[in-house]
Amino acid sequence: MAEREPVRRPGGRSARVRAAVHQAVTELIGERGYGEFTVGDVAARAGVADTSVYRRWGTLEALLTDVALTRLKAQSPMPDTGTLAGDLHTYAAQVAREIAGPDGLAVLRLVVALSNRGERGLQARDDFLAERARLIQGMLDRAGDRGEHPPDALGVLDHIMAPMYIRVLFGAGPLTPDYIAGLVDRLLARP
Repeated sequence: MAEREPVRRPGGRSARVRAAVHQAVTELIGERGYGEFTVGDVAARAGVADTSVYRRWGTLEALLTDVALTRLKAQSPMPDTGTLAGDLHTYAAQVAREIAGPDGLAVLRLVVALSNRGERGLQARDDFLAERARLIQGMLDRAGDRGEHPPDALGVLDHIMAPMYIRVLFGAGPLTPDYIAGLVDRLLARP
């Protein structure tokens, strides 16, 4: 059966329902983990009817994908401090706040889980990575235009983003300001 596209109805009630359902999903992912709740659980937590969820999203997977992509698009703007070092330090701190915040771990786990759940899940993962890469590349391009010598986007992902994601996903330690600054400084010190 082909997945249905979500029905979007602009306006007050629709926006409130969407926000309540998204918050319910995020809370349930944080409390129970992926695959440990149903549309009925989401609807009850959000205070809406199951039929409202099915009508708008069609499937639980479509809802989860919508939550992940919406959270990704709501990220902090890319900093423009005037230097690559300033931009990277600011950006890394923003990402750390997002992923270590109250819903950050749940959203990261959701993106990882969805990547193993068929075409829409893979698309959610790819969209997540593409958006991060686009933002990073824009920052690096600005640095190059200023005459700085930026690393490539993969270097930023490997040396700054990946260690932060691993720490949050596996509870391997806090994202302290010193830790984040050290990641950026080590990347910038590389030949």
